[in-house]
Amino acid sequence: MQNRLNRRGFLSATAAASLATLAVGAAPPRPLGARRPLVVSSNPNALEKTMELIKQGLDPLDAAIAGVAIIEADPNDHSVGYGGLPNEDGVVELDAAVMHGPTHGGGAVASIRNILHPAAVARLVMKRSKHCLITAEGALRFAKAHGFPEMDLMTEESRKIWLRWKEKHSEDWLSQPDGQVDPKVLETLKTRIHGTVHVSAMDTHGDLGCVTSTSGLAFKIPGRIGDSPILGAGLYLDNTVGSCGSTGLGEVNLLNCSSYLIIEGIRRGEHIKDAMVNACKRIIETTTRDPRFRNAEGKPAFGVNFYGMTKEGEVAGACIGGGGTFSIHDGDGIKQVDFAAVRA
Repeated sequence: MQNRLNRRGFLSATAAASLATLAVGAAPPRPLGARRPLVVSSNPNALEKTMELIKQGLDPLDAAIAGVAIIEADPNDHSVGYGGLPNEDGVVELDAAVMHGPTHGGGAVASIRNILHPAAVARLVMKRSKHCLITAEGALRFAKAHGFPEMDLMTEESRKIWLRWKEKHSEDWLSQPDGQVDPKVLETLKTRIHGTVHVSAMDTHGDLGCVTSTSGLAFKIPGRIGDSPILGAGLYLDNTVGSCGSTGLGEVNLLNCSSYLIIEGIRRGEHIKDAMVNACKRIIETTTRDPRFRNAEGKPAFGVNFYGMTKEGEVAGACIGGGGTFSIHDGDGIKQVDFAAVRA
């Protein structure tokens, strides 16, 4: 019992220290402007904090990073940060990227281990280095140099999920009968998790910021990097045009530079929803040539979602697959917006 208490105390202290590092690299607040603020997210739990900080005059990127940090620290979200499902070796590897509208700056980390808030590290890559992307051991050393503490990102539940997956995919491990396994573990393993959190934010001056953070594809090959930390694929913005990001299978966004494609479509005069729908159609057209991404009927065997806003405050989302809703905060409250569903 004493060891368990010590571990719990250590994790609490480490998490508190990591939260304190969220202020490293953040800009000081400035007086509010006249524009109506707006936040778009794949996860509604990030919206309230982001909007609260924007209303306090924080930079839109800093506010978005603080909103995403809530999801990164949530042990019950198995697709992002603490409690995220690990690679096939049982190690949690995180990817994150940020872009800043006023400076058109961007930064990212990929395959970073043992750091609770990779999005905040990505901001430091943008602000404290001459690079856009740092990976793996180099990213960890960079984070530690700026005061980010290391911590074990596996929870007891995520460990059990990984262990069950390992037992089912190894000739040398023996698995327990289903009746002896936690039903929540079995339910989680029915589908392969590859979720992500994205936030696009506009402040009261009309300036934009966006953030994406993920633990990537569950049980991936160690070192696999998806679209989330790749500027132009998993997220993109231009302060004169708009901001967008994506969740879903990263490989198809990497092959199509999808987020850049959307922002450039808006720049050319397309409505934001049309730009997103056209990006979905492009993905379908290109990736259905590749048998890795097709099912037996030749249709897409993946899902992709896009979320975003224009400089004028228009919002839209589009997805390949079944539709649904995403969340926005318009300064008055959280609202749900329908995806435009695109099917092959």
